[in-house]
Amino acid sequence: MVFKRLLGSLGVGGPTVDTVLTPGPVRPGGELTGRVHLKGGGAAFDIEHITLELVARVEAEHEEGESEGVVAFGRFTVGGGFRLGEDEERDVPFGVTLPWETPITELYGQPLGIVLGVRTELSVAGARDKGDLDPLTVGALPVQEEILDAFGRLGFGFRSADLEYGHIGGTGQQLPFYQEIEITPSPEYAHRLNEIEVTFLAHPGGMEVVLEADKRGGLFSGGHDALTRFTVGHHDSRDWNSEVDGWVRRLVERGGYGEHAGHHGDHGHGDHHRSGPGMGTVVAAGAAGLAVGVVGGMVAAEVVDEVGDFFEGDEED
Repeated sequence: MVFKRLLGSLGVGGPTVDTVLTPGPVRPGGELTGRVHLKGGGAAFDIEHITLELVARVEAEHEEGESEGVVAFGRFTVGGGFRLGEDEERDVPFGVTLPWETPITELYGQPLGIVLGVRTELSVAGARDKGDLDPLTVGALPVQEEILDAFGRLGFGFRSADLEYGHIGGTGQQLPFYQEIEITPSPEYAHRLNEIEVTFLAHPGGMEVVLEADKRGGLFSGGHDALTRFTVGHHDSRDWNSEVDGWVRRLVERGGYGEHAGHHGDHGHGDHHRSGPGMGTVVAAGAAGLAVGVVGGMVAAEVVDEVGDFFEGDEED
């Protein structure tokens, strides 16, 4: 879906911009390709630059509670320096590299409720206009799929995913936010865990996997969080079932934050989590790993519409 807009700052008769992304999901660290289609207006205009901006809907926790906002996490100039004639049509192809930490928006073809967009900004005759906004679909890296598959085979289930503003202490995190994939415990751990949050921090040489557990309280003790992290390579060949099971056992045995106490300290992370808009309940499918099925009636088109609805107000700022 493309949101085509007349450049309001130039008034009636200005050019229009229509950004078309190459169909299909792109992966973190991969190349996002497409074209920016321009159509001239009632007069010739000098196109100073065409810029693409990656934006995300992110949650932030603070003393007053929780709020949501739009965060930009990438900006690329893909064209400009030419004159667009009256009624002239011109395509500007582009290819830009996504940050390695770009969040996953879908898993096994099912949307996770994560809202990312590509916003096109046109600078014409000294005026700037955010003229087009398109939803961005990002699939998982192979090693991310391997790890999530292993969780599924071990009996864990997918609950929800969100983006949290802040920094995970002790990691090489680059973006101003991180993704949490919340999974339900397997029957083996259901008496000890409420949920596990998985965060992937990818980089060119591999990936950090951060696990945080919301542990259940005992007869004489309250519940608390425990956290640990691991490093994997993009092309590692491991027995992922044994690997992930070992991670979970280590996590369960930890008494608290330990050496990675700074995980959520930068923004006061609490126990409140929100699933994506209309996400409903998502369940795992046994041997198929965390292949998700949506119970709440959400379909991909609703996620696409959500992009336009959510960013509409931001474009007016």
